[in-house]
Amino acid sequence: MGIVQQTSFSSPLVGREAELARLTGVLERARSGEARAVLIAGDAGVGKTRTLDEVAGRAASAGTIVLTGHCVDLGDVGLPYLPFTEILGVLAADERFTAVLAAHPVADRLLGGDPDDGGDGGATTRSRLRLFEGVAALLTELADIAPLLLVLEDLHWADQSSRDLLRFLLSRGVLPRPAGGASGGRLAVFASYRADDLHRRHPLRPLLAELVRLPAVERLELRPLPDADVARLVRSLRDLPLPDTTVHRIVERAEGNAFYAEELVAATDTPAGGVPSGLADVLLIRFEQLSEIAQQVLRTAAVAGRRVGHDLLRDAVGLPEEELESALREAVERQLLVSGDGDAYSFRHALAREAVYADLLPGERARLHGAFARLLAARGRRSDSAAERAHHYRESHDLPEALAASLEAADHAQRVGAPAEELRHVETALDLWSAVDASARPAGPDAVTLTLRASAAAAHAGELHRAVSLTRSALAGLGQDADLELAARVRYTLAGNLLSVDNLSAAFAHSSEALGLIPAEPPSSTWVWAAATHVMAARQVGENETALRVARRALRVAEDLGVTDARADLLISLTSLEGGNRSTPQGRERLLEARELARRAGNAPVEMRALFNLAIGCFESGDLDECLPWAAEGLDRARRSGLLSSPYPREMRYLRLLVQYTLGHWDECVRGAADTAGVLPAAGGHAIGPGLYVALARGDSGAAERALAMLEGPFDWMGTLVAGIVLTDAAALRGDAEEAVRWARSTVEALSDDAIPRPAVTVRLTALALSAVADTVVELRRTGDGAGIGRWTDIAAELLEWARSSAGRGEDDGPQGPEGQAWLARAEAEGIRIAGSGPDPASWEKAVAGFAYGDAYERARCRLRLAEALLAADRREEAAAEADTVRREADRLGATLLRERLNDLVRSGRLTDAAPAGDRASVLTARERDVLRLLALGRSNRQIGEELFISAKTASVHVSNILAKLAAASRTEAVAIAYRQGLITPEPTPST
Repeated sequence: MGIVQQTSFSSPLVGREAELARLTGVLERARSGEARAVLIAGDAGVGKTRTLDEVAGRAASAGTIVLTGHCVDLGDVGLPYLPFTEILGVLAADERFTAVLAAHPVADRLLGGDPDDGGDGGATTRSRLRLFEGVAALLTELADIAPLLLVLEDLHWADQSSRDLLRFLLSRGVLPRPAGGASGGRLAVFASYRADDLHRRHPLRPLLAELVRLPAVERLELRPLPDADVARLVRSLRDLPLPDTTVHRIVERAEGNAFYAEELVAATDTPAGGVPSGLADVLLIRFEQLSEIAQQVLRTAAVAGRRVGHDLLRDAVGLPEEELESALREAVERQLLVSGDGDAYSFRHALAREAVYADLLPGERARLHGAFARLLAARGRRSDSAAERAHHYRESHDLPEALAASLEAADHAQRVGAPAEELRHVETALDLWSAVDASARPAGPDAVTLTLRASAAAAHAGELHRAVSLTRSALAGLGQDADLELAARVRYTLAGNLLSVDNLSAAFAHSSEALGLIPAEPPSSTWVWAAATHVMAARQVGENETALRVARRALRVAEDLGVTDARADLLISLTSLEGGNRSTPQGRERLLEARELARRAGNAPVEMRALFNLAIGCFESGDLDECLPWAAEGLDRARRSGLLSSPYPREMRYLRLLVQYTLGHWDECVRGAADTAGVLPAAGGHAIGPGLYVALARGDSGAAERALAMLEGPFDWMGTLVAGIVLTDAAALRGDAEEAVRWARSTVEALSDDAIPRPAVTVRLTALALSAVADTVVELRRTGDGAGIGRWTDIAAELLEWARSSAGRGEDDGPQGPEGQAWLARAEAEGIRIAGSGPDPASWEKAVAGFAYGDAYERARCRLRLAEALLAADRREEAAAEADTVRREADRLGATLLRERLNDLVRSGRLTDAAPAGDRASVLTARERDVLRLLALGRSNRQIGEELFISAKTASVHVSNILAKLAAASRTEAVAIAYRQGLITPEPTPST
């Protein structure tokens, strides 16, 4: 059953026994139904392809389907999904898979077709998620037929769409999910990349960092071969033995790189007899040993790329068939080219192609690029070859054709749902625009409208700051005599993009300019949209009277003109301006009307804005369960429109994850965050925020580090908010009041501007910081440090004032909803602890009641504080009951840090569980009973970990849990209680 695309190697595979064993083991696990992936790193020439070829051959011999896709270096021009398109092409050529491919239209789509799958016309077809799911479904079905090995080579050259698809496949498509779920199918994915090509800003780096954290993904680094293995390889390459001095010199120069060694061995035949100092020289010496005709063929092939079809190469080189075949045979024999499937030839190694290409004269290079461009064009202007044609035309300096092909490539990228590639091609066209005479440019857009298209593609790809930059460029490109409507459109588009990155003051300034450019009379749709954008910007900077006045007038004009989607947009804005905001029944009625108008007009962005406001309104009013259906509907609309990366769907994804986190559905939240990151890699805080909250609560030591990384790069409002919450809470949990206060303050300052002195999240940040301050003051009170108490009391007073003012100013300038009031209650309770006026259980009872709207974790944390206050008030039975409730909730959530704090309270307060002593065994988990048995034998945490195959830290957590459940102050006391209650029995002693 197996098919394999395998490259022929004349040299044997030397060494790599450990790597082969590891990869073979992964294949064995995959064959048994445990899908796995391995990322194979190594420097150029270290043997990645050779190792993969060996593994692929073994897999094919065992009946595994082996499919290989190659990424190709085309400079700045990307071929969307190229390695996957190559794989599908191989399958399409094999009649055994005809039925499978027919059942998955995604094959036709990637192979250049444009199937209409019904639904919302072409928008459905362009949905990236459906494409990704289609590829995953196809691979899954193939793995049902026979075990499947997917090999992806040279990921360092992968286009962004291929990287995104790989992220999807490994994070949610074909491998086991990080937080449980199906175990996957009979599938293994091996993907290689050059580690030495990954500079600090290489786009593959963040993807690799994400993937290696997945439990079903591992990394394998091919290190340089040991000298003994290199020597074995060198000697195996020649029929006649080489002198030991030559072998030693080659081993020394190769530095463990198999390819270097092979090239150096081949170079020993040179007449000069010397060995060049650099690899490029070695490659060119071998190249120069060829005949003139063979050199001409290789030069031409190098311009085509890593591989080239026989017919295309023949036409480009212009040689008779016999001479071409003779030259190719010579190149193959000298191991510079290898013949592959499909009547094509490949350079044996990419470095060989690069060296030959670099040796071309500039004029020669341009002439050959031009020849390939014309040949590809003559074969039919297929849209999927447009990017390749654009590359060759540009390198041949045929700029008019390069411009036309770049625009064609952008259209193709848009059709297949690859916004990042669309952006790249449009930007390439913009780079060429000024260099092409106006008469030679394609008919259609001018430079300004083309820049606006690039801005839209950037926004769809989630590159919001890039969208702003491009729209600024469009603004700079407007001439003095520019059409007023275009000038207004550029300005209100820029204002909308600035709103998406929370540059509110600048957005208001540009929307004001846009509205001023277009007269209100006679009425026009351009004025209406300029007004609608100005209303949003004015609302954001607190100019509510201006926003209300413009919105009412614009709504009347939109109704008169029949601009239905603008009416919908204005109704959404008016919801928060005329009373009855989005969290009220009246506000929701208006939003429902807006949603229906936008749907009728077919304007997906406005419809999604209405759905987002419906969802967030439910959240703000505490109706969390009602929030989820609206968010789901909004995301479905985005999916059908190909707009999943645009701002409102990003917000709705975050909101859905936040609701799952708040309700205590943490495993679901973690899975959803992984899924979001897989589909929307640029989503930042929107994708991973709630997942980070879970990670921190569950004791993930890397959560704070990942939060800190979100603050790198351009300012991102949501990323800053998420990072601030995580870093403030992490510092508070460590008991570091200085850091907690610093992060709370800096985050509030970063999220504030002239219009919004303090954002709504201020109350949450200050409450978290106050918990650390309260712990510090309590400790200082024990030591009698009056000066320290005074300093922290002053800081607490400032933070409390921030919390009160923040909670009092929410949507529509009224007080915040249930969430904000709950955080304020917690902040006030911490303030009472700081004041030191004695235990006040009532304040914590109020905080517990405040979080009853649905926040399971924060309610449990407040219950722990309540238990402390009850214990201090000598209300021990009530304290024990609260502690028991916290224990159950912490265990349900897996909130290890909360459980550890509870254990400390139970031990220090000598609290007993609410459950009778006889029932205590039932609250011990099976693993805790195992740990208890080893405790009784006197084992240390390290020894317990070794015997149970867990870490010493995990063993320590289990021990703490046991001590808390048994109300024991020490390990010895816990064992004594366990014996006394019959939880364990003495181990029999061996007879002597």
